[in-house]
This record gives sequence, C-alpha cells and structure tokens, in this order.
Amino acid sequence: MDLVIVESPTKAKTLGRFLGPDYGVEATMGHIKDLPKSKLGIAVENNFKPDFEEVEKKSDIIKKIRSDGKKAKIIYLATDPDREGEAIAQHVSEILKAGTKTKRVAFHEITKEAVESAIASPRGIDKNLVDAQIARRVLDRLVGYKLSPLLWKKVRIGLSAGRVQSVAVRLIVEKEREIKAFKSQEYWEIFSTVKELKNKKEFTVQLIDQDVKDKKTADRITDELGKAKYSVSDVRKKEVTKNPYPPFTTSTMTQAAARIFGWSSKRTMSIAQKLYEEGLITYHRTDSFNLSAAAVSTLRNYIGKEFGEKYLPSAPKLYKTQSKVAQEAHEAIRPTGINHKFEVTDDKWAKDEETLYKLIWARFVACQMAASVYDETTIDVSAGDYLLRAGGQVMKFDGWRKVIPAKLDSERAVVLPEVSKGEKLDLVKNWSEQKFTQPPARFNEASLIKTLEKLGIGRPSTYAPTISTIQIRNYVEKDENKRFAPTPVGISVNDFLIGNFPDIFEYAFTAEMEDSLDKIADGKLLWTKTITAFYGPFEKKLGSVEKNAKRVKIEVEKLGIKCPECGTGELVVRTGRFGKFISCSRFPECKYTAKYLEKIGVKCPECKTGDVIIKKTGKGRKFFGCSRYPDCKWASWRSPKKEDSGEIKNET
Repeated sequence: MDLVIVESPTKAKTLGRFLGPDYGVEATMGHIKDLPKSKLGIAVENNFKPDFEEVEKKSDIIKKIRSDGKKAKIIYLATDPDREGEAIAQHVSEILKAGTKTKRVAFHEITKEAVESAIASPRGIDKNLVDAQIARRVLDRLVGYKLSPLLWKKVRIGLSAGRVQSVAVRLIVEKEREIKAFKSQEYWEIFSTVKELKNKKEFTVQLIDQDVKDKKTADRITDELGKAKYSVSDVRKKEVTKNPYPPFTTSTMTQAAARIFGWSSKRTMSIAQKLYEEGLITYHRTDSFNLSAAAVSTLRNYIGKEFGEKYLPSAPKLYKTQSKVAQEAHEAIRPTGINHKFEVTDDKWAKDEETLYKLIWARFVACQMAASVYDETTIDVSAGDYLLRAGGQVMKFDGWRKVIPAKLDSERAVVLPEVSKGEKLDLVKNWSEQKFTQPPARFNEASLIKTLEKLGIGRPSTYAPTISTIQIRNYVEKDENKRFAPTPVGISVNDFLIGNFPDIFEYAFTAEMEDSLDKIADGKLLWTKTITAFYGPFEKKLGSVEKNAKRVKIEVEKLGIKCPECGTGELVVRTGRFGKFISCSRFPECKYTAKYLEKIGVKCPECKTGDVIIKKTGKGRKFFGCSRYPDCKWASWRSPKKEDSGEIKNET
C-alpha cells in the first residue's frame, strides 16, 4: 500500500474518498517539528542554523507515520501548496528517512482529477520554498526572542514583540493619533425640492457652486433660493457600464466577509480551510487573480446555459493582479466544480460554510459575466445666481448583478423625471443642513488587511494570525463598531519600539523583508545572507537600547476613587494579559486589584436587573454578557442595542 501524508484529518478523509483502498492516508495535525519554546533555538554563531525538534505532543502521530512509512511502497507528501506546506513536507521526510521512495505532490484543489494528476507527476521537495519558510521563522524568532526581554525591562513584564504584528499595531496607533489630532470644521449643505410642470414629478437638487461654512451664510443663501426662479440649465445623459469584480484572493475574500457578514479574518480563514479540505474550493491562501483555462471554459458554458447568451461576454475576462509578488501559477479562490451542490460533513460548521461557499461561488460566476449597464442622468438647475444639481442612475441590464445583487454594495436606483434644457420648475421647498467634517475612520479588519496588502506587508497566510495575535496580546481592542483602537499597553509598546528601532518597524523596511523572502522562494537569494544582513545592525542596536533607553510609562485611566485597601492611592484602570482590571495607583507598593466591568449603559435584556458588560473569551474575542453572571447567563456576540436574538453560540 502507498502512503499519503497530509496535515489535517478532514483533508485525509476527503483524499481517502478519491484514492481508494490502495492508499493509506495519515495526517500530521500541523507541524511535527518546530523551534523549541524554552530557548532561542537558533545558532547565531553557526550561520543561524535553526534547531528544529520534534513536537513532543505529536509523538504518537510521529510514531504512527514512521510505522506506516516503513511498510509503504511509495510515500507521497501531499501537504499544502505553499511555503509552510513545503516545510512540513521536509520535516516529514527527515523523520521518515525513506530516501527515494518519498515523493512530493502538490495540488491547488482536492478533486479526484487534481489529486490523480499530482500523483502521476510527483516532484522533489522544493528547497527554495523550504528556505523561505526557514528564513521567516528564524527572522521572527530573532525579533521576538531578542526584543521581548527588552520590553520586560523597559515597559512591563510579560510583553512580547513581533516583526509584522508590531507594524500592524503601529498603523492602528498612528491612525488613532490622526483621529485625535483632527480638527472638525463646520460646513452647510443646501437643498431644494423642485417640481416639473408637465407631470408634476418632484426631485431634489443640491447647491454645488458655493462653499458654505456658517449658519449666517446658509440662511442668506436659503432665503435667496426661496425667492429665486428655477429652471433646467443642462441635462446630460449617458450609458454607464460597470464591470464585475475579479475572483477572490485571500485578501479580498476576508475583506468581503468582514464587510458583508461582520466576520473576523480568523473566522473566515478557518471556514475557508474546511471548504478547501472538503474539496469544495481551490486553495484559499493566494494573492493571484489567475484562473485555469479549463475552469473558465466550464464556467462560460454554465453562464450561457443558465442565464442566456446576453450574459456571456464575447471573450473571457482576464484579471491582472495589482500585487508585484503574486504567484500567477496559483489560482484565485473558486469552487472546484461550478455545479457542485453544497454538502458538509460537520453540522456545527454547516451554516457558516454554506454562507462563505455561496459568496465564493457568486464571485467566481460573476467574474466572467457581462457588465451591468445603467442609464445615468445629470440635471443642472439654475436658481438666480446659484447652480444646483441632481444625479440619477437606473439599471437597464443587470449583467453580473444577476448573481451579486446591488444591495450588497448599498447600490440603489435614483430615478429622475424627464426634463429638457430651459424648462421651468416650481420650488416645493428648500432647506439647509449643518454638517461637520469627520475624522478618518479607525481600521476595521477589512481596511487593515487592505492597507497591509497595499504596503506589501505580510502575505495571504499571515493576515489572519497577525490580526488575531495583536488582539490576544491586548495591544488593540475593537470598539462598538468593530473597529480597532489601541490599548494603553499597545501605545506604550509601539512608542518604545518605534522610538528605539525606527528602521526595523518602518513600513518600507518590513515590505522589503517580504520581498527578500519572495526572492529566497524563487531561488534568487540565500536565506542566510538575508538574515546576516539584518542581524548585524539589529544586535548592535539591541545593546545600545538596553543600555540607554528609558522605561516607558503605560498610561492609566483614573477613576477618581480612593483605594479601599491602602486609603492613599487612587483606583485606576490597567490593561493586563487578560484584559482590563482595576488596581491601586501605588502598585506595586499596594497590590489591591478588582474586576473591571466595562458597562455599555444598557440593562440586561433577560433579567432586566444586571448591566450589560463587555467581556472576552479565552481567545480574546469580545462579547456581551450580564454583570450578574453566573446568576444570569445571558450573553451575545452583538450589542443588545442592535439585538435580534438573546442567545450566544459556541465560539467558532
């Protein structure tokens, strides 16, 4: 019997259905070798040689793989088609020591055809991909293990630093400071509702040729418009086409799921992982818009039969990714079969999997459909010396919107009446509205990922863990709108790192390191050369900062209450490993602590007595609960201000 090695039991089960009784399939359950947790594990003086050791808790799995490997005729290493998958394949190969009977196979979709094709054309392990993964692991270990003790000395015990995570925190901190520095400016918008005389149809126009900054000016113009004669000064009509979105990449999929469903990137990627392992979608870690010719051909046939020829463009649509480093040999995320009926094997995940699968399916189908077509009308209206304007747009052919409804993008039709140039209009009413310029919005998961991708920081496999890590470490938290705000600890850590290591946590430098890792993967650069160039200046800077840098103070929120234990200090709110808590301002002299209940100003919708408070799961995910727990067990992922269900599901 031949042996196939994969990472997960779900993937093993799916492959087992395709391969039949002549193959045994074993899962590694992730990495079976890793750097040690208790020490650096990198021989800095020996060309940065990493000390990868067998993961102790995987000893039974390793034993089983070794046993099955000895009996197997051929061993196929079928781990995921990326750098991490290649590194796992390398470690399995080292453990088996099976020589030439070990072969590497890679496929981007778990279908019978793809798997059989890969087994028919095996290859060796790609050393360049393995080296790129080693370089990332060594680089991140050096930064984390060397900077974390420094943070303990200079900021607070228990803190840690990460190369990419710290840059993500920097983005959030700088955005928060930009928001706080923002000076809101008053302005006024002025509108008139007018009526055409033939059919008595009303429409609203807005003043466009005046910059109104105060109420006095707004009142004057509104008064003058109320006395003015209105007429149509210009009418412009044109046909507008809107092309479909490209198929999903990891980044655009997580952004869409965050925008439409409110999902975290971690949740989206976890669900996508299951869909991939069950053979329903292609590999979900990709930055390429590329689609195979066979997939496009099958899709075009489907569109023509299902929707009609008018929905099928004359030629396939090609999408060029904006990323400089996208691997075009990889495909975008798409269903493995356009006619697949959605089926799941685990009821717990069924609803989420179905939801994401349908989104991926619709995006894929739409990407090869005809453009949607709109009639766009612009009407300019003169009123005395003022110019006002109305714009309208009506869909005349839905095209790709047949499968991705316009409402998903908050797109709505605005119908304007038929009028002609010079036509007189009656004023129905006019009014002004006071407005204020708004500060830039905080990052949500979608906009943070989009910004990281634009800056060239991180790759498809790193977005979700990066965002998850900075929340678990309590460097950032989500506000009531699910947008990121830095915690006092996050701000202090950021200021220390940026203030003392500006080059290492510079956006351009971090992006250059990603480029270097890509060059290693392409065989254009030695990984040891990259690490050596980084570590020399880094080591010198470490010594200088440890000797000369001052301790950073973590700001606290004062509650204006005397400490009940010492009677001298004031109670303050601090942020620790497990979130916010109350302590004495005289800590460590006074060690008084108490739970911090972050109330949102709403009574519990179940018991009507307790206060709704913000809580966190063990994984750092925020939810709402009753302050009377465990007497009242009400909890919800959503604020009761928007609540439509009082129940909470197990965290996914």
